[in-house]
Amino acid sequence: MPLVAAALGVAALMVWIGLGDRQEAQASNEVVTVAPRTFTAAVVAIGAVKPQIGAEVRVGSRLSGRVWRLRANIGDRVEKGAVLAELETAELDAVVAQRTAELTLAQARRTGLDALAPGEEARAQADVARFEAEARLAAEERRRQQALLVKGLVPRATAEAAEDRHAVAQADLESARRALDLVRAELGEQRTQADADIARARAALESASVDRAFTVLRAPISGVVASVATQEGETVAAGLSAPTFVTIIDLDRLQLNAYVDEVDIGKIAAGQSVSFTVDAFPAADFTGQVTAIYPGATIQDNVVKYVVAVDIADTGGGLLRPEMTANVRIQLEERTALAVPARAIRQEAGRSVVYVVAGEASVARPVRLGWRDGPWTEVAEGARAGERILVDVPARAEEENSP
Repeated sequence: MPLVAAALGVAALMVWIGLGDRQEAQASNEVVTVAPRTFTAAVVAIGAVKPQIGAEVRVGSRLSGRVWRLRANIGDRVEKGAVLAELETAELDAVVAQRTAELTLAQARRTGLDALAPGEEARAQADVARFEAEARLAAEERRRQQALLVKGLVPRATAEAAEDRHAVAQADLESARRALDLVRAELGEQRTQADADIARARAALESASVDRAFTVLRAPISGVVASVATQEGETVAAGLSAPTFVTIIDLDRLQLNAYVDEVDIGKIAAGQSVSFTVDAFPAADFTGQVTAIYPGATIQDNVVKYVVAVDIADTGGGLLRPEMTANVRIQLEERTALAVPARAIRQEAGRSVVYVVAGEASVARPVRLGWRDGPWTEVAEGARAGERILVDVPARAEEENSP
């Protein structure tokens, strides 16, 4: 009986080995024909939802002071221009009042100057007119005395005295004219100074009013309050950087930053369609379009990646939030090319080869590969349409074609 059992076991083993040889032979004889195939390749990446530039604003204060009222809470929806917080204004109100008084005083000085200036100028003009009349009389007397002197009717001393009076009258007239010019120049300078004082006072008042306006913090954009960094009653100090009160994010202006491996970045171009899902809502599909490829690289887990900016077509009614992780699929253009199953490709001596059926034998032929779409791989060079390729290459064929 033991001998019989041993014989049956040996027979079963031989049958199993023979069956395995036949299966291997059948697998070895599986061939495919090189034929065109349409590839719909895509680049898969991990990304994150980010606010667009200008969609996230940190609202701060340019002034130091105590927070008198805070009107924002995390999660509140605010519109552009809405009041978020107010600082105490007592000190700035006093400054505004002081600047207002200075402006009033400067305007009063200008008004007084306008009232007094005409009188001073009129007196100087009257002096000029008087000395002009005296100069004319002296000139007339000089001519008359000269005529009488020629006729010998008056002594020379009398004529010379008339000449001296004429010279004095001309000097007095010139002095009066210079005095009039000086009065006009001084009045002009005083008017300019008064106008400058008014302008300076008005600018100081406007500056104080602007500082006063800065005590009210308003929302620069519409959005949702993401964080609040201060509370009522706290004192904030504005130094080189403005202290942040609240952060506002416009959830309607979000973009997707996809981190694409450097191996695939050459396939990406602006305008390509993008689909993605987020872990928070796996059943929701979102779409977008590539808008830019950032030139700077990032390194994640020792892998160089580039940020691809994607404009999101629809945020899903507010489902998306900043920093959500996204599973991204960037659609590349479709192309038709010769293709073979990926399992028909072998790596030998550092190159990709396929085994082309030639009669009863198979010949290894180097190929250059292209795109891959699931189980199919593009053969860019090395194979022609209609050629038959072994899928599972027998070990003997590999040995025969190995160098």
